[in-house]
Amino acid sequence: MATKFFNLNLNMTNWLRIKGIIKKGYGVASGKGGDIRFPDGTIAMQKPFFFDRGLDLEPYFSGTLNISISPHQYSVKQAKYTFINVKWAENEPAEDFSFFDCRILLKNDQLQSGLIYYPHPETKPEHFQSPDILEIITFKIDDLKYDDEVILEVDNQQIQIR
Repeated sequence: MATKFFNLNLNMTNWLRIKGIIKKGYGVASGKGGDIRFPDGTIAMQKPFFFDRGLDLEPYFSGTLNISISPHQYSVKQAKYTFINVKWAENEPAEDFSFFDCRILLKNDQLQSGLIYYPHPETKPEHFQSPDILEIITFKIDDLKYDDEVILEVDNQQIQIR
């Protein structure tokens, strides 16, 4: 059955809903993947560099939720934040990053805000994602597990779903 998109608010905002599935990632963002270069995870290492550029990720969990929107894919339209040439690790090349607004509809019908984390593939040295995977930075959600279905809301002025 095809995924349907719904406009969240009656006042015609830009939020679109799409079903997604929680997928296992590389574990590098959170540090749970065992990569000795990033024992606390890449997000924890990157947070101060984003903060210095105006984006405070400190309240969020230092890791990402990998959400598959298959069979759909996404494309970047207009990021909320873009940071170019971020040298966040001594022995790693500088990378470009963009962030986009998103929300996750939780089981209790509460919306939890977050950001789509998008390391630009052209500057990312490894750990590439499938084109249907969105990496989400948000607050810790204890009751999610791999293969759980979630509703993800994205701003269609920032991200296009196709």
